[in-house]
Amino acid sequence: MASLQSSSVIGSLAYSSGRCRRGMTRAAINMPKLRTSGGGLSLRLPARDLVQEVLDMGIGLSAATTSHVEKKYQSSTVSNVSDPMVIAKLHEIMEAVADRVEMHKNIGEQRDNWNSLLLTSINAITLTAATMAGIAATNVGGPLMALKLSSTLMYLAATGMLVVMNKIQPSQLVEEQRNAARLFKQLHCQIQTTLSSGNPNTSDVEEAMEKVLALDKAYPLPLIGVMLEKFPKTVEPAVWWPQHRQRQEGRTYGNGWSVELEEEMREIVGVLKRKDTEDYLRLGKIALKVNKILSISGPLLTGMAACGTSFVGSSHAPWAAIVGVVAGAMASVVNTMEHGGQVGMVFEMYRNNAGFFRLMEETIESNLNERDVGRRENGELFEMKVALQLGRSLSGLKNLAASSSKKGEAIEEFASKLF
Repeated sequence: MASLQSSSVIGSLAYSSGRCRRGMTRAAINMPKLRTSGGGLSLRLPARDLVQEVLDMGIGLSAATTSHVEKKYQSSTVSNVSDPMVIAKLHEIMEAVADRVEMHKNIGEQRDNWNSLLLTSINAITLTAATMAGIAATNVGGPLMALKLSSTLMYLAATGMLVVMNKIQPSQLVEEQRNAARLFKQLHCQIQTTLSSGNPNTSDVEEAMEKVLALDKAYPLPLIGVMLEKFPKTVEPAVWWPQHRQRQEGRTYGNGWSVELEEEMREIVGVLKRKDTEDYLRLGKIALKVNKILSISGPLLTGMAACGTSFVGSSHAPWAAIVGVVAGAMASVVNTMEHGGQVGMVFEMYRNNAGFFRLMEETIESNLNERDVGRRENGELFEMKVALQLGRSLSGLKNLAASSSKKGEAIEEFASKLF
């Protein structure tokens, strides 16, 4: 009787353990056989077969799990490996950008030398011609003709050199090359960051190419044909970025955007448009007008001095000598104010500052206009970047947005603290 009870218990245990495997493997468990021997019952348990089947089932399950993990790891590793051709292209672009940095730096130094050498030479010629005109007014006879002719020729030479110098504006050219070298260095660092911290793709290559070409167009190296207009009819911010800026997908490590942050960014854009960009365009217009007046006055005064010197010794000798000497001296002063004061460089600086704020406006608006917040730049990182570019802390940026929302267009504070 006891053997029958043990047989039923073992059978129920084997049945319940088989159901707990959830159908993964079906083990064939043979029920124990009962036989009589001398009027009693004996029980034979298939213990070895049962243990072997359980072990085989565990080994099969672990092997399947291991193979699944290995396949998943291999697929994830393959997906994270960058295309070698993409990396090679980015390295080629980096080399080209580094070469452009050196070119703009060297040419900027050369044109800075142009500015200083031409300024010194033209002033020396002008003052020498004025001195000779004054000496000629006190002499008669042979030396008079030599002094008068020499002074006239020197004034004419100074007039021609001033026309060329005022046309190309060497100080403005230096500022263009300086800005180009800085922006190409910035692009070089951006490509390095893309290579080191991400998984670059073909869109990164295309974006880098577009930025290089946009910088080449914004700051050309040649002087003939493609040189930027030094006296434009309307003052516009400098544009050195591609007009169709591509969104970098998958670059965010989280969203970070909220309704408050969007409102804050909209207020910052409003302040940039109303105050910073508008103010630098206004200053650029003033600098352009001053530069135009000085550029016209210099050659005009040296031309007047040449005409006055040519009449020295005639019946109009007193007035001719006065015009020749005074106009020459004034021409030196005007030339020093224009090129020594680097008015062209000041105009280019204002134009580039306005372009910097215009780029910030477009960057913020492009993020706000993107409906899919997952494709935007990370909100917290973007807010920190805007604050750093404006020279403000995060709390200062929030205070500026709050002040703008309260005062509106009546706000007197500028967004930028840097310049």
